Amino acid sequence: MSRQMSALIGTAILALGLAACGSRAPLPPPPDAAAVERQAQAFVDALKPHREGRPVIAVLARNEGTEITDLLLPHAVLQRADVADVLVVAPRRGPVALYPALQVEAEQDFAGFDRAHPGGADYVVVPAMEVDNDPAVLGWLRQQAQRGAKVIGVCSGARVVGQAGLLDGRRFAGHWYDRSTLLERHPGATHVPHQRYVVDRGVATTTGITASVPTMLALVEALGGRAKAHALADELGVASWSPAHDSAPFGLTAGRGWEYVLNKAAFWRNQRWHVDMQDGTDDIALALAVDAWSRTGHIEVEPVSSSGPVSLRSGLVLATQPASGERPRLPLATGLKPVQQLDRTLCEIEQRYGDARREWVMQEMEYPAMPGACPS
Repeated sequence: MSRQMSALIGTAILALGLAACGSRAPLPPPPDAAAVERQAQAFVDALKPHREGRPVIAVLARNEGTEITDLLLPHAVLQRADVADVLVVAPRRGPVALYPALQVEAEQDFAGFDRAHPGGADYVVVPAMEVDNDPAVLGWLRQQAQRGAKVIGVCSGARVVGQAGLLDGRRFAGHWYDRSTLLERHPGATHVPHQRYVVDRGVATTTGITASVPTMLALVEALGGRAKAHALADELGVASWSPAHDSAPFGLTAGRGWEYVLNKAAFWRNQRWHVDMQDGTDDIALALAVDAWSRTGHIEVEPVSSSGPVSLRSGLVLATQPASGERPRLPLATGLKPVQQLDRTLCEIEQRYGDARREWVMQEMEYPAMPGACPS
């Protein structure tokens, strides 16, 4: 039996087992509008700076594997806001492999950051990582928290935050798929449904991948005020950064279990697409499109350019390669605000692969359905 087939069978058993036994307890009803407003204000108040001067925000990365949207969106949103100094920080300077695609350069390594900021960061944003217990990453994160940094675990970054000992006894959100794992690992912690972001004593967590933008807008509000956050939200194409979130539609069923199996089967990706890159390409639109198309299970995305590495709009350097042969091009829409790219991409996925595959991508990205988003 091949290693791929063994892995596939193991994944099938896991997925169907979770679906059969019910991966979660019944959820309470969502809170009313007044409670949501209180939650939003409490989050902003909890994240207001506690030091004088311009804040320093470290977006944590693991060189060997960090989730693309969890890293690129917080970095890009905060850079646009210009309310803090923002750096991607990894154990080593140099390449950071993003999954499911792309590679960027870390702006600072741990040692260099510590020399430049001996008092530590004001905030550390923690994306999902392929390995959630890297000793170097956990040690540095604990050190930053001990020095007073507020920690924000995006999506499955909550697993990393938990491995660093920062979820014990706290309330948390997290990606729906991680809920049982986090509760098992941290029996003193409490999961909070129906909130895209939650904060408890300086440690914030979010729901799945697409919660990164509303969470960062709430942080922008804490640092620069509501007017600044409103202006940025309009620029990005975001109607609201409220914590309101209906958790009920997200979870494994038998049908979704099979979608999970097919998407995770490595041999299923039977196409390579190119995405044409140039200096100034928008990080947010790029990440949302690449992440969503890659999660269909049908394609791998390769960034191409005739001029070598490119600088994204945020200033991050993205590795590229020369185009090889005539391959399909990943569509990046023009004339849209950055976050609107995701709705366009999801509609294109539905047109190409059907509604079931679009729904699964939305499950993985924990993105709520938008009524009428795709014209019939």
